[in-house]
Order: sequence, then structure tokens, then C-alpha cells
Amino acid sequence: MTAERTAAPHQPRQSAPHQPRQSAAHQPRQSAAHPPRQPAPGGPYGPYGPYATAPAPDMRPRAVAKRLLVPVAVLGSVAAAFAYVGSVDPNEPGHYPTCPLLALTGILCPGCGGLRSAHAFITGDFLTALGANAAAVVGFVAFAVGWIAWTVASARGRAWRLNPSSAQLWTIGAVLAVFSVVRNLPFGAWLAP
Repeated sequence: MTAERTAAPHQPRQSAPHQPRQSAAHQPRQSAAHPPRQPAPGGPYGPYGPYATAPAPDMRPRAVAKRLLVPVAVLGSVAAAFAYVGSVDPNEPGHYPTCPLLALTGILCPGCGGLRSAHAFITGDFLTALGANAAAVVGFVAFAVGWIAWTVASARGRAWRLNPSSAQLWTIGAVLAVFSVVRNLPFGAWLAP
């Protein structure tokens, strides 16, 4: 018996796809000082992606206390000022300087009566505080609300900024201007200290 050789069908040889050869001048140089750039994790939006939130803030007592340093320092400064005004009565002459605008022109500015208002406010006489300077009382309350919001946000590790718009600033300025004008007119004498 003779074995006949059967020829395997011809299969073409497979090769790697053609890649152009680059000369040494065109190849990027790599060194220890300048490693090759790696793409940023998470793509172009950083490690958190375009819609992801930042990691949770550190809620350990020391970290929370550190975040509360500035709000507590601000409150301490304001409390010290209020304590001084509460103990040294501005209704008695000689303790505080006179308003320059009032001394020169006899016109009440928006701040006139503010110290008397603060003294009455800190001693619990709120009607007298409103009579001395109603705008100051609104300012005291606005400060308290803003300070509470700032402190709570700081304790939770969130940023809080008071960022009024131009329209809001113009509105506040207009209200203070009207307040100043009205308290200097005869019918607005109830707003004068």
C-alpha cells in the first residue's frame, strides 16, 4: 500500500498590519524626568465625572472644630462689641463720637442711632431699638440669620457665600436712601432717634 500524500490547500500567510516606520527624530523621547503623559482618571472631567459629587467631608470632631474657627471668631468679636455697647450706655454723652454728618449738617444718616439701637436691643428693649434705628435692627436680625446659615454650612463641610446680585445691592441701597430721607422729614420723625 502506498500512501498518497494529499497536499494541503494553500493558505496565505498572515502578517501584522502595516505600520509606518518612524525615524528616531519622530519618536517621542522618554526619560525619568519626563514620563509619558497618562490620561486623567475619569476622562476630561476629572476623577468624579461631569455629574458626580465630591467626596463626603471629614466629619471627625477635630475637622468640624477647625471649620468652625472662623464663624466662632466672628461671633465672638460681634458679641464683644455688643457687650461693650450694652454695658456703656450711648445715651450718656462722652462715651462715643458724634456722627460727623449730624454734627456738621444736622442731617441724620442711615447709621444715626445705631449704637442706641444696639444698646436697647442687647438689653431686651426691642421697641426702643426699633425707634432708635429700625434699619439697624433689621441688620442685627439679618446678621444672626446669615451667621447661623454660615455656621451650619461650615459644620457640614459645605461652602457658603453671601453673594448678592447687583439688583439686590441696588435695592438695599435704595431702601437705605429712602429711610435716610424719610427720617429727616417732619412726617418721618418717628424713625429718628
